[in-house]
Amino acid sequence: MDKNRVIGSAKQVKGAVKQAVGKAAGDSKLEAEGKADKVEGKVQNAIGGLKDTVKDALKGK
Repeated sequence: MDKNRVIGSAKQVKGAVKQAVGKAAGDSKLEAEGKADKVEGKVQNAIGGLKDTVKDALKGK
């Protein structure tokens, strides 16, 4: 498993927490930061998945 997948998943969780806290506290800036962290984590996770796919394909040759 590529390290980007692990880091991306962690960022998604962090973003979800920030978003929830921001929403509960009425802090729209914190909520927006949480949404941004979640998106960044999803992208990083997807990159890690692509790297894993490429590695697996190269091992198969």
